[in-house]
Amino acid sequence: MLQYIKIKNLALLDEVTLELAPGFTAVTGETGAGKSVLLGALSLLSGARTDKTMIRQGQELLEVEAALWFPDSDVIDRELEALGLPACEDGVLLLQRSVARSKMPRIQINGSMATLAQLQGLGESWIDFHGPGEPQKLFQERRQLEMLDIYAGNAAELEAYRQQYHVWRALLDEITGIEQGERLDADEVDFIRKQIAKIDAVEVSEESIEELERDYSRMASAQELVGIASACAEGIGGDEGLDLQISHLVARMETLAELDAASEPLLERARSLQIELQDLGDELGRLAGDYDFDAEAIEAATERMNLWQELRRKYGGSVSSVLARREELARKIEIQGDLEGELEKRHVQAAKLEKALRKQASVLRKAREKASGQLGDKAGALLQALGFKKARLQIALTEEKELSESGDSRCCFLFAANAGQELLPLNKIASSGETARVMLALKTVLAEADATPLLVFDEVDANVGGEVGRAVGAELSRLADEHQVLCVTHLPQVASLARNHFVVTKSQDEDSTSVSIAPIHGSREARLEELARMLGDRNSASALAHARELLA
Repeated sequence: MLQYIKIKNLALLDEVTLELAPGFTAVTGETGAGKSVLLGALSLLSGARTDKTMIRQGQELLEVEAALWFPDSDVIDRELEALGLPACEDGVLLLQRSVARSKMPRIQINGSMATLAQLQGLGESWIDFHGPGEPQKLFQERRQLEMLDIYAGNAAELEAYRQQYHVWRALLDEITGIEQGERLDADEVDFIRKQIAKIDAVEVSEESIEELERDYSRMASAQELVGIASACAEGIGGDEGLDLQISHLVARMETLAELDAASEPLLERARSLQIELQDLGDELGRLAGDYDFDAEAIEAATERMNLWQELRRKYGGSVSSVLARREELARKIEIQGDLEGELEKRHVQAAKLEKALRKQASVLRKAREKASGQLGDKAGALLQALGFKKARLQIALTEEKELSESGDSRCCFLFAANAGQELLPLNKIASSGETARVMLALKTVLAEADATPLLVFDEVDANVGGEVGRAVGAELSRLADEHQVLCVTHLPQVASLARNHFVVTKSQDEDSTSVSIAPIHGSREARLEELARMLGDRNSASALAHARELLA
């Protein structure tokens, strides 16, 4: 649940801090007042892309931060762990995002620096937007199938199917490539074998290449390294070195200790220093010897490094890309050795995969068939509450011969708004108001299977009013029993049913324009005034009386 949000310098908004509560929250205000500012802030926190035009004019930095609380944070903690981010403390998720005019943008999740991709990935777990363009998705059969799968609870089965489907398609592409490709002649086979031999000669692996590059670097600087190490060793053990000087010092300190027993600890420290210095001189001497590479070793390392650089240029620059190319070349040789046998082997593999896929697709289809009737019936019942007295919604499922990424079936949402009308695809008959209500009905039913904590509706009640508006508000309120619901609305019938109510106000003078957001659910008089304004006139006695009826 979203509990706190702070917005600073976003569009026309200077700064605001809002405390949000569970249940249904309405956001209202005059047309053009800037109600979308709050939605914009939530969109930024969910990982939406933005640019510097969103920063308030005259300001350097746009900032948005929020705190969300999860009674059981296990799901969100697993998501955070998968993204490599800190877990929630006491179930609290902290999000921060800033956009500056002259600096790089910054994102923090639970106090840790994060990327936009990580913020987007996390956003899918805590917020779901339903905006004015959302009903248009109903016209796409792909989206309709997605909705049906959500209701059917097919997520895990569909993901497993798709993974196998991509393996199968890759195998089919490989078979096509072999069948359409030309048989290699002896020279081409010989060339490929030489390329494989070059890769093998370098002994390509992460560890061996790291060792090669380290040794080659040392060899390239061998003369300089020998000189430096030798000079250091001479500085310690030479005729005028530190070793001789500290020997004289130790002798004097031995005399000092004979005269003053209290200085004995100092003598011991000096002797320890002398031993450590001698060891250091010996090691530097050995190091100088290690740097003195023989000519054959240098030549071998240079030849291997040159060959590695050639492979990097040809095959992609990394160990993994070179190894992948070697595997590809080896597979070509293997296939050429027994072309018909390799093709037969792959055809058998493809047939086995297809058989397993068809079995998985059949399971998905049966789950969809069962869910389609339930989803259509529940959404149809809700549509009656939303003003369609005789509306029917039916989900037609069609079995396909060819497998696709979604299985062996597709669906089409069929709708009739009135009695006696033929069921037709939504995009053939539905008006914008009808489509919006169909979407709301579906979203309400789908929310039963949706664990997303925060649902945000942007004018989902567009093109409806009167009793239907009240029904829309009732459904949003019912959704809020299981979710935190935030709705931007122009309808007083909807706003009156909200448990929490924020008003957006725009003020202007000759030099500037600003937007403010304030809660009014703590004041009955403030809510009555806002509802009366939405009804037509905040000073009208009849509007105020109607507002009282709505709140009652």
